[in-house]
Amino acid sequence: MKNIYAIGVGLIGGSLAIDIKKNDPNVIIHGISRKDATLEEALALKLIDKKASLEDIKNADLVIISIPVDATVKLLPTVLDLVSDTGLVVDAGSTKVDICKVVENHPKRRNFLAMHPIAGTEHSGPSAAIGGLFVGKTNIVCEVEKTTFKLQEKALKLFADIGMRIRYMNPEAHDKHIAYVSHLSHISSFMLGKTVIDKERNERDIFDMAGSGFASTVRLAKSSPEMWTPIFKQNKTNVIEILEAYINNLIHFKELMEQDDFEAIFNEMKNTNYIKDILKGIS
Repeated sequence: MKNIYAIGVGLIGGSLAIDIKKNDPNVIIHGISRKDATLEEALALKLIDKKASLEDIKNADLVIISIPVDATVKLLPTVLDLVSDTGLVVDAGSTKVDICKVVENHPKRRNFLAMHPIAGTEHSGPSAAIGGLFVGKTNIVCEVEKTTFKLQEKALKLFADIGMRIRYMNPEAHDKHIAYVSHLSHISSFMLGKTVIDKERNERDIFDMAGSGFASTVRLAKSSPEMWTPIFKQNKTNVIEILEAYINNLIHFKELMEQDDFEAIFNEMKNTNYIKDILKGIS
């Protein structure tokens, strides 16, 4: 795959570009964005080799779409219209059901591979791109059987070569599971940040007392609302279901506090410590 077109050159698209280029210096990375300033920044940071437009996609061996998921749903059919019969389109969206559904009957469905690299930071834009972001990370691939074998084989090798583990899942299972391990975490962080900001209006010293525990817990609240609002909208049903379970746990914890049942609180926390074993090795 020599000519790679990145639609979106922020954290995910830019980091993929860095690692792909490092692994194969002969690859030419073409950047596509609604904003020319974004492409200029990506050029200056050497994330891309050239600026491009949608019309140039006919020359692509691989197109990587890493833009907000609502924009992906709107743009993906057009990109598939433009790609050649030997070109492949992949997306990096954090939801998969709506994205897969919008192209399920597209005549070039075989030229699309739905994926979600589970990696990222709370930062956004071209300056957030970093090398090695995907080393050891999982890349969820959905409906792989609907993609032409030769094209999927090339893409999966490319992503494996930059250090990603590949796992296969159907879109519905992906969206449900990712709501637990990613979407709920972001909502919790945003709402913790909101709670503290609301309180801080009356207690100016609160941030002087904030330690590393608060900083790490609220880190995700720095994430882009432009990216996360469409994710919550597309995965609304799963997110509401999981929020209900989470809220019930918070209410239960509050009730134990009110009852001075600190033995039960100890046991709740002790049992939850098991998560250390589950997450062992994840950075």
